[in-house]
Amino acid sequence: MSLRDFAAYLGVSDRTVSNWEGGGASYQPRAESQAVLDTALDRASSDAKARFAAALGTEGAAPPVTGRIEVDSHKFLPVFIGVEHAARLRAHMTPSADNQWLESSSARVDHPEAQDCVLHVFACGVAVFHLVQPHDPTALTDLAVWRYRSYASDLPWARDKLRDLLDEAHAGVPNPEYVLSLYWLTTGPWTGDAYDTALRLLSTPSVLVDRGAPGGPAPLDGTVEESLLATGFDHPDIVSFGVRGVSTAYAGWSGVAYASHSRERSLTIDELVTCELTVQALWCFTRQIQQMIEDGQDPSMPEQYGWRFLRAAYSRLTTARAQETAQHVLMREAIMNTSGLAERLRAAQDALRESVG
Repeated sequence: MSLRDFAAYLGVSDRTVSNWEGGGASYQPRAESQAVLDTALDRASSDAKARFAAALGTEGAAPPVTGRIEVDSHKFLPVFIGVEHAARLRAHMTPSADNQWLESSSARVDHPEAQDCVLHVFACGVAVFHLVQPHDPTALTDLAVWRYRSYASDLPWARDKLRDLLDEAHAGVPNPEYVLSLYWLTTGPWTGDAYDTALRLLSTPSVLVDRGAPGGPAPLDGTVEESLLATGFDHPDIVSFGVRGVSTAYAGWSGVAYASHSRERSLTIDELVTCELTVQALWCFTRQIQQMIEDGQDPSMPEQYGWRFLRAAYSRLTTARAQETAQHVLMREAIMNTSGLAERLRAAQDALRESVG
């Protein structure tokens, strides 16, 4: 392509491409530009990728990575059921000792495929299913495809389970809208920069999957994963919260990936899960308020879960506590930033305050 054609293909200006070309080998594009180029490379044909590798001198330099991968998948499926339904369920559950400011109870439920499944019901009206599913995929692409394909059964399963528990009619319980994943990597065959890249890919699995394939989510060509592991992968929405020598950790919009290198000093899976449960519950709560507004209603919640409740939640989640370690602060900030919850809490708070005059 000519410079102008290439710029048009990427959706950037001619001058941007000129700057890349004029900067030479030492020039490093901004993160947004790198993401655009990564996407173009992902979509290229196998022949084009081979020519690209040959031009970089990496052809044959990075053979496919082989070895055992062991990762625990933690899925979170939140749904707003309302304060009354939450109270009915919680009457038969065990109160949680954590996060007393966000009161909740929990109970184990059966899931056809999960090693463990716990239903957490928050007093503010949100139910969150937490599914634990260990995997040993041959490649990260296999895990990414499983993640998207399993949504097709996880979401209706969660809806039906809640309806059974509440003994409600078909329309009595809303549908869960999304699934967030947390991956705890225990074993991986990568070394050096490739290990870091693997965690980045775990936090953003969509780059390995064709989600629009006619038969449902399908794996991209295996060379995509190999190429990314060899050359690196970055995305402007990925936030690192790992600590050198202690952990490698990334948070993205669709997931969180964590690998512990020092069991004594790193975060525990329970700490990560507790943070995610809190964030997902409040994200779902504020989503309900947003939905009311979009449906043309004046948003309303019981007084104890009104705008003052959201103001307190915002303060607790965005302000460092004296008893928190630096790792806890980094984790919370990364997950808050990538989820967009802080902005949602402020918007929902303002909407509820306006609705009560």
